[in-house]
Amino acid sequence: MIIAIDGPAASGKGTIARQIAAVYGLQHLDTGLLYRAVAKAVLDAGYPPDDVEHAIAAAITLDPAKFQDIALKSQAITEAASVVAAIPQVREALMNYQREFATRPPGAVLDGRDIGTVIAPGADVKLFVVASPEVRAKRRVLELRARGEAADEQEVLADLLRRDERDSRRTAAPLMQAPDAHLLDTTHLGIDAAFRAAVDIIEAVRAGRKRR
Repeated sequence: MIIAIDGPAASGKGTIARQIAAVYGLQHLDTGLLYRAVAKAVLDAGYPPDDVEHAIAAAITLDPAKFQDIALKSQAITEAASVVAAIPQVREALMNYQREFATRPPGAVLDGRDIGTVIAPGADVKLFVVASPEVRAKRRVLELRARGEAADEQEVLADLLRRDERDSRRTAAPLMQAPDAHLLDTTHLGIDAAFRAAVDIIEAVRAGRKRR
């Protein structure tokens, strides 16, 4: 079973994806970490994230087994990742790894921006997770402060809105809801309620297929 979970930053898709993977015994891939790793490699080499040549080189040579989640979660890496993710050749370089991951037995849960539309258009279940920008900003601030980073809510909100626009307007695999994806709005849901709502959608889809 392949489950595709897309949505904007801080919508809750990553947490939901991890819990779903654990419950169903599936592998999980946060595809955003791939772009964060590329961004970090470019920045560490002393180049800006919009340096196409070095971003492509970093994507081609990326070894997903070698990067650590914590090192990739800073606000600077987050912003830079959105920039490198808009480079078509970077997305192309990372596509095969994501597709291969999705097809490994016994199945996988992938979360990102283009899973249901580009990476796994034939996924068994697709979710598109959203929340209001203000709620997402509050969540991101709590996450950053929990890691000891200073965070101003208005600045974080502005960053999120810039990312939303960049992700939605890029020519390569823009953030958008697949026609057959189920919308899950987590604005007024805690994580447990959001997870239960996601499971309800998955089970409804599976039941519908069994009836056919």
